[in-house]
Amino acid sequence: MARTVGIGIQDFAKVITNECFYVDKTEFIREWWEGKDDVTLITRPRRFGKTLNMSMLEHFFSVDYAGCGELFQGLSIWKDEKYRKLQGTYPVISLSFANMKERDYKTTREKINRILNNLYVKYIFLRDSDVLTDTDRAFFDRVLAVEISDSDATLALYQLSDYLYRYYGKKAIILLDEYDTPMQEAYVGGYWDEIVAFTRSLFNSSFKTNPWLERAVMTGITRVSKESIFSDLNNLKVVTTTSDEYATSFGFTEEEVFAALEECGLSAEKEKVRHWYDGFIFGKHKDIYNPWSIINFLDTGRFTTFWANTSSNSLVGKLIREGSRAVKERFEALLQGETIQSPIDEQIVYNQLKGNESAVWSLLLAGGYLKVLSHESYTDIPEGAQPEYELTITNLEVKLMFRSMVRDWFKEAETDYNDFIKALLLGDKKAMNVYMNRVALNIFSYFDSGKKPSGAEPERFYHGFVLGLLVELQSRYIITSNRESGFGRYDVVLEARNQEEAMILEFKVHDPEDEETLKDTVQAALQQIEEKQYAAQLLERGISAERIRSYGFAFQGKTVMIG
Repeated sequence: MARTVGIGIQDFAKVITNECFYVDKTEFIREWWEGKDDVTLITRPRRFGKTLNMSMLEHFFSVDYAGCGELFQGLSIWKDEKYRKLQGTYPVISLSFANMKERDYKTTREKINRILNNLYVKYIFLRDSDVLTDTDRAFFDRVLAVEISDSDATLALYQLSDYLYRYYGKKAIILLDEYDTPMQEAYVGGYWDEIVAFTRSLFNSSFKTNPWLERAVMTGITRVSKESIFSDLNNLKVVTTTSDEYATSFGFTEEEVFAALEECGLSAEKEKVRHWYDGFIFGKHKDIYNPWSIINFLDTGRFTTFWANTSSNSLVGKLIREGSRAVKERFEALLQGETIQSPIDEQIVYNQLKGNESAVWSLLLAGGYLKVLSHESYTDIPEGAQPEYELTITNLEVKLMFRSMVRDWFKEAETDYNDFIKALLLGDKKAMNVYMNRVALNIFSYFDSGKKPSGAEPERFYHGFVLGLLVELQSRYIITSNRESGFGRYDVVLEARNQEEAMILEFKVHDPEDEETLKDTVQAALQQIEEKQYAAQLLERGISAERIRSYGFAFQGKTVMIG
C-alpha cells in the first residue's frame, strides 16, 4: 500500500510518526559524522530537502530527543549499533534564516532578534541553574529583551554554547539552515554592507572562536564569498553542487524516483517525469531530481512547474532583466535550448554581481536553474586561465519558469504589448508605433538598474523586448538576434517556421550629431539593413524578397519610432 504523501512537512518526527512518504537519507548522518569536519557548509538549490535533513540531524543528536530512537527504526542508520548509542547525546542549537525575506536592514535585525529570543526562551531553564553566574544571567536577560545590541546578538550563539556545555558537560552542535537568505534579500533590497558586517561577526564568534562547539552544519543555496562573511573561518568545509560529498543526500536519485512512482501506481509516467524533472547534477552524480516536484507529482499525478512556483525568483529576474546585452543574448540562447560557455566561480560575491556576467551564470548554476554538461580541465588551459563550463537549462520545468518570468516583465503593459505583437504580425506600422510607445513608457526603466535616467536604457530595453518576442512567438517563428548575415550582424530576425515570411528588426538610439530627427534615425536603421544585406540568409533559404519585411526602431529616451 502506498504511503501518504505529505506536502511541505519539514519536521522529521512528523514525517515518521505520521507514516508519510519518506526517502531514507539517514546515511547522511554517518557520512557527515565520520567526515569529522568542524564546520560544514552545504549548498543546494531550494526545496532540495535541506531543512528536512537538518531536522533529521537535530532529532538524531539532540539531548531533547534522547530515548526517541524509534524515529529511526527501520532506517539505514539504525542498523549500526555504534550510531544507536550516539542518538540523543549532544546539546544541539538549531536555527533557520529561511524566513529572513525583509526589504530593509532594520526589519531583518528585528527578525534576527526574535530568533535569538526564541532560542533563549527554549533554554530558559539554564538561566536559573547553578552553572550560570550573575553576569551570565544579565547577558541572558539582555538577549531575552525586545531590543538586542549588535555586540550581544553576535555573541548569543557563542554564549549559549558555553552555557549548554556547562550544563550537559558536552560541546554543542550548531545547525544553521538557509544561512544565505538574508544576504540574497540584502542584495536585492540594497542593504548588503550592513548585513555582511553583522553576519561576519556572528559567524566568527559562533563557528571560529567558539571553544564549546563540537561541530556545525550550515546550509544554503549559494556559497557566499569567503571575503564577504567567512574571512576568519579557516575551519570551514564547503560542499557545493560540484562536490562529490553528500551528492545523493539531498534530492532524489532516479532509482528513488522510479521506486516512488511504482509505489504510487505511476510507473507509466517514468519517461515523462524524466523529461520534466530530471537534470540536476551534483558532483559526478547525474539524474538527480528535485524532491518538491516529485512529491507534488506523486500527490497530484499532474505535470506542472511545482518547484519553480515556490519562489518569486526575484534575484534571478533582477540579474537577467538588468543585465547587459551579452547576458540577455546568452539567456535568449538558453531559452532556445542551446548551451552557453562561461567560467564559473562558486564563491558568490553579491555586491559584484552587477556587470559580472560569469557571476550571473554561477548564481544560476548554484540555484539549480542551470546544469553543467561539460567543462575544461585546468590541465588543458593556459596557466592562470579559468576553465570554461558548458551550461544549459536544467529541465523542462525550469525552462517554463523562465518563460513565465519573461512574461511577467511585461505584465504592467500586458494589453499594449499584446496589441503591439498583433500589429507587428499584421504589418500595421501606425498601430505598432502607438502600442510600442505605451509599452516603453511603462516598462523602460524596469530593464535598467533604476540609477541612470538614460545611457544603457534603450539597449537593455530592446534586448528585454527581444526576450518577450521569443516567449510569445517562438511557436510560430524562429527568432534570432545578433547573428551574422550578409556583411554584418543584424539585431533581430523573425523567420516563420513555415518559411513563408520573415521580419528584420534593427534598433538604433538617436544620435543628434548624425540625425536631426527620429525619422532620420529610422531611415539610418533601414539603410543599414539594406547596405549590410541582412536578408541574404533568408533569401538563400527560399523566402522571397517581397515576403521579407524590414523595420527600423529609433529610440530617444522613452520615445520610440518605428518605420
